Amino acid sequence: MKIRTYQASDEADVINLWVKCGLVVPWNNPHQDIERKLKVHPELFLVGTRDDEVIASVMGGYEGHRGWINYLAVDPAYRRRGYGQKMMTAVKVKLKAMGCPRINLQVRSSNASVIRFYEAIGYKQDDVVSFGRRLVED
Repeated sequence: MKIRTYQASDEADVINLWVKCGLVVPWNNPHQDIERKLKVHPELFLVGTRDDEVIASVMGGYEGHRGWINYLAVDPAYRRRGYGQKMMTAVKVKLKAMGCPRINLQVRSSNASVIRFYEAIGYKQDDVVSFGRRLVED
């Protein structure tokens, strides 16, 4: 798998990947999520390809205090090959180079396999309650 920065021509393939992976939810418009990401640190939006096919993605963020991970996805046909870990390492390297001291991420509590994945690659569950509030309805 080759990892590179997202390109505009990847949009349909990335959204299809997110759909396959169950990441698209009614309250988040994936087209708008991509458009918003491309305005802030687009270099932290990575895709993994094999034979020019998008098989993985990760969207990193950094606001000067903490880094964030969103839309980590690996095509189900390519899972259990270390690609998720490689995507996380690639975005982690970029965040660290920006001076980011810590990465946060959120996982739906019902997604046990993803929780196990993050634990296996060294992430720990924080004793926090996550809050959110929509500012814009998609």
